Amino acid sequence: MLDTVTLGDKTGLKVPRLCLGTMNFGEPGRGHQGDWTLGLEDARPIFEAAIETGLFYFDTADIYGVGACEQVVGQLLRELLPRDEYLINTKISMPMGRGANQGGLSRKHIFEGVDSSLKRLGLDYLDQLIIHRHPHGIPGVGAAPIEETLEALHDVVKAGKALYIGASSMFAWQFTELQLTAKLNGWTEFISMQNHYNLIYREEEREMNPYCVSTGVALQPWSPLARGILAGAYRGSLEGGTTNRSTGQDRTRTESLYRGEMDFAIADRVIKLAEDRDCRPAQIAIAWLLSKPGVTAPVVGVSRVEQLHQLVEACSIELSEEEIDNLEELYRPVDNLLSIGTS
Repeated sequence: MLDTVTLGDKTGLKVPRLCLGTMNFGEPGRGHQGDWTLGLEDARPIFEAAIETGLFYFDTADIYGVGACEQVVGQLLRELLPRDEYLINTKISMPMGRGANQGGLSRKHIFEGVDSSLKRLGLDYLDQLIIHRHPHGIPGVGAAPIEETLEALHDVVKAGKALYIGASSMFAWQFTELQLTAKLNGWTEFISMQNHYNLIYREEEREMNPYCVSTGVALQPWSPLARGILAGAYRGSLEGGTTNRSTGQDRTRTESLYRGEMDFAIADRVIKLAEDRDCRPAQIAIAWLLSKPGVTAPVVGVSRVEQLHQLVEACSIELSEEEIDNLEELYRPVDNLLSIGTS
């Protein structure tokens, strides 16, 4: 069974050491990840296995499957657990249609988006509402004043539609500005940062991670396995994909995120250490991430029950300082993805 930890120092909320990411559940063929999406009945055994292992924390977003993911996740959780026995995040900001106000973080879209997510999930409230990007960093959407966004999020919390708010990928200075603006106005502050962080993308160690650790904000990294690179889904290059995801349309997204010259050399070290320890590469990657300051519950995605069990077991693996140094030794700085586009 997974141990639980407090989600940072700004809350008393207890979470398991892993959060189940649900991007790959929904309606097959729908949305940007449609060619590797699992439907309701294929998702069910994974949710059942998660609950059996003490993983009661789930992360979704309105944009996943353009709403279909929330519908599947909501139905399964309502069937499998009482509401007070699980935690669920959803994310908001990405365009949900072609309308001028169907995306972004304006007051209008926040209120309408939250109500739509709750309806799809079949719930009265969210445990955490996460802004999918900074109000000025959403592709194809106009920038909302941060004061408008923050006050609207505060009102969502005060209305009981979300208990907490979190944020995802942005510059550290932007997150600092959001937090301080909320504090100065007496509005709800963010309790978590869901950022891009793994063994082959460590730029967050420069500013965002230290800021969050120093202020008690929980880190919940996304892509902890670098979209399969650290799990061995690729054979030495992005051309060597071995899974539906790594050979499908999602590969373009992977190519945009991972550009480092040492990416696959680092992955080889992960594979070698996994062989030495008689475990899986994905387990080593998760064990490394959980050894880092401030990391509470990485958001992991799985498509099979055995993958879930492996990642749960990874939470019990303790790496030595020598092993960590060996895994980290080859890393070379790469462009901060936020500075050249979007992460």
